[in-house]
Amino acid sequence: MTSDIKRTIVVTGGSKGIGRAICKTFAAPGVTIYFNFNSPQTTGQETEEEIFEAGGIARGMRVDVSSEAEVTNFFNTIIDDTGRIDVLVNNAGIAKDALLLRMKEQDWDDVIRVNLKGTFNCTKAAAKTMLKQRYGRIINIASIAGVAGNPGQANYAASKAGIIGLTKTVARELGSRGITANAIAPGFIQTDMTAGLSEKALSDILSQIPLGRNGTPEDIAGVALFLASKSADYITGQVIHVNGGMYI
Repeated sequence: MTSDIKRTIVVTGGSKGIGRAICKTFAAPGVTIYFNFNSPQTTGQETEEEIFEAGGIARGMRVDVSSEAEVTNFFNTIIDDTGRIDVLVNNAGIAKDALLLRMKEQDWDDVIRVNLKGTFNCTKAAAKTMLKQRYGRIINIASIAGVAGNPGQANYAASKAGIIGLTKTVARELGSRGITANAIAPGFIQTDMTAGLSEKALSDILSQIPLGRNGTPEDIAGVALFLASKSADYITGQVIHVNGGMYI
């Protein structure tokens, strides 16, 4: 187990929502956090400021996780700067919802490319360094949709189910080198991705949650921090459901 100080953390999709909360939760003196963003409307400045305020070192970069070349450049930069990668959180993802018979092929391809291929690209890049270190923590953000399905989200559900399968395989392949791989499957979390839902839709969702409230990005970030801690050293290949009881 590496020391909890001078760690290098990589978070994809770290400019907002769950990703930003994860960056903020990991931020501390001695911690360097690299995160990516790719939306044209995003700069990553707010995430960087929150990391700095917590005493950490931050660097946000515009990276398309679905591009092997861009991911390779991103991770080469990290290794050149810090020489190690302790934790990778694969959080970057998009949604392009439609019922199956109305879903465009391009929308299917885009979601699979970013969500699933992006996770593969970043995991592969980080694993090369983690194997040399004989240490690493890989945390993949899946979804309740990946285990229970969700009407109108065939592409998103398939990508998240794929991430769960990838997580279990990585755990088996890399475990002997001190590397763990786990997935977090959030339920309904209040983010920009869910902000456009109608009041009725929100009410219907809330009625399915035994704890009686929607989740927050911080609910997910806390679990990510635990999985990267020494307390989780003997946990790998698991899917941690964080959904208020929506899926049991």
